[in-house]
Amino acid sequence: MEGERKRGARLCSVCKKARASVKRPKTLEQICRECFYDAFESEIHQVIVENELFKVGERVAIGASGGKDSTVLAYVLSKLNRIHNYGLHLFLLSVDEGITGYRDDSLQTVHRNQLQYGLPLQLVSYKDLYGWTMDEIVQVIGLKNNCTFCGVFRRQALDRGAALLNVDKLVTGHNADDIAETVLLNLLRGDVARLSRCTSITTGIYSPNAYRGFAREFIKDLERIRPRAILDIIKSGESFRICTGTKMPEQGTCQRCGYISSQKWCKACVLLDGLNRGLPKLGIGRSPGSEKGSKQCGTLHF
Repeated sequence: MEGERKRGARLCSVCKKARASVKRPKTLEQICRECFYDAFESEIHQVIVENELFKVGERVAIGASGGKDSTVLAYVLSKLNRIHNYGLHLFLLSVDEGITGYRDDSLQTVHRNQLQYGLPLQLVSYKDLYGWTMDEIVQVIGLKNNCTFCGVFRRQALDRGAALLNVDKLVTGHNADDIAETVLLNLLRGDVARLSRCTSITTGIYSPNAYRGFAREFIKDLERIRPRAILDIIKSGESFRICTGTKMPEQGTCQRCGYISSQKWCKACVLLDGLNRGLPKLGIGRSPGSEKGSKQCGTLHF
């Protein structure tokens, strides 16, 4: 019986030899594992070349969290750089948010990646950058609004780490679900500025009730009904066009730390101001206020 099932198994539509093990939502092809790897890596290489993402000699930091997406990114970019001779100088960049039992384990994976791929590692921490760990922030802010702090601090921490490494580019790994969620969230919020540039993804154990979770559940329900739904949402996001008369935020720099900001103070300084003044919720949804008695973020140089 087992032999009959094997003989009747569908063969890979690409190599026609191995047993198909995955059906690609993008093409609906049923292919084997090795052909999937080849197609995946070839498509990434094609995107890099067609969009001229890198130049020979550039220093590139890979955001490495220890999760599956960043681990795949580190592996693939390291491999493509080697076999296609991109001429890039690659580095791993990790952020330690200070979440006991969560980031500790994932950082072990990052250290293994460092050894496996032979890439230098730069580690930056919330404690060193801001004087707070996420565990400490959660103790004073609770579970409801902590995602705001973690997301804002992590994005800036990556940029600070990139500045320390003096890199030309910073790359981060996201899967199709992540991007589709971001498109949907920004659409639901009516956030034109973020919708036009598709913002970074932030997740963590302190976000069980985050707004993104509802979008994720909705998207997975759609995918069960129609496998291409996720890719279609991403395609829709790429097709959005902003009216020429729409007023967009003007990019400037934070007057306190020099970080990119469309306001007088960047969001990280606003949040940190509230934390250091013993009023953590003051930094959520507020405009830059008094600088009295507040520790600022370290100065950035771009």
